[in-house]
Amino acid sequence: MGLKLGIPKGSLENATIDLFRRAGFHITTAVRSYFPAIDDPELECMLVRAQEMARYVEDGVLDAGLTGADWVAENDADVEVVANLVYAKQSFGKVRWVLAVPEASPARSIKDLEGKIIATELVETTKRYLQRNEVKAKVEFSWGATEVKPPELADAIVEVTETGSSLRANKLRIIDEVLQSNTQLIANRAAWQDAAKRRKLEDVRMLLEGAMNALDKVGLMLNVHRDRLQEVLDCLPALRKPTISALSDEEWLAVNTILEESVVRAIIPRLKEAGAQGIVEYPLNKIVL
Repeated sequence: MGLKLGIPKGSLENATIDLFRRAGFHITTAVRSYFPAIDDPELECMLVRAQEMARYVEDGVLDAGLTGADWVAENDADVEVVANLVYAKQSFGKVRWVLAVPEASPARSIKDLEGKIIATELVETTKRYLQRNEVKAKVEFSWGATEVKPPELADAIVEVTETGSSLRANKLRIIDEVLQSNTQLIANRAAWQDAAKRRKLEDVRMLLEGAMNALDKVGLMLNVHRDRLQEVLDCLPALRKPTISALSDEEWLAVNTILEESVVRAIIPRLKEAGAQGIVEYPLNKIVL
């Protein structure tokens, strides 16, 4: 029997499927189907809302799944964290759950919300946050569109944000950070103790982490005459250690390195000036450390 793997449905769905593609797994979804096809006979996929994933993994309905650390904490789920994969729906970074109020609100800190109403989808985590700060306020579950609830339906909200643009568009002001979160690969405790399932999970983890390592990076290879090697190396970032090998003509060398994609456009012209020839930039899918 294959490993039952939960893929987060909704905002993380496309980013997760793309990460798996980079890792070498091709997942195909179909309209109105919750069981995507994957080109690995040892994996069975199911689309599950990220908010519910940890509970299904803990209960053994799924052997493993990908969800946010925020939802693992919200469900107080007893699961094995196999890997931290720092990506979100828009960017490859952590997301923040923040406490926000209308721009016109007099509130400047959590202490100013004593006795007020806070709307959020992250109810239990917000209640624990209030307890830590010794503030008593009413926490109401929000079914969505949380940003539009203040000031008529709530005094404040706890909402997830990557850039803060949606909050600003709704004239909301952040007054505190409640929680930082990132995507995690989690496993059922019993599945993690099963030798075959654990090995498969470790393989998946290695490939996913390799895909994460390769994000925003490219490979660069070039040829250079021995006499000008140092000039070429001086053009490359100091922390990079390129691979240097001899060509059939012993007077020429091949240089191969990995660079941040954002810096390559500035470096290639300098490499050409330094004597590099046959410069090739190529994409990377995985870097397994």
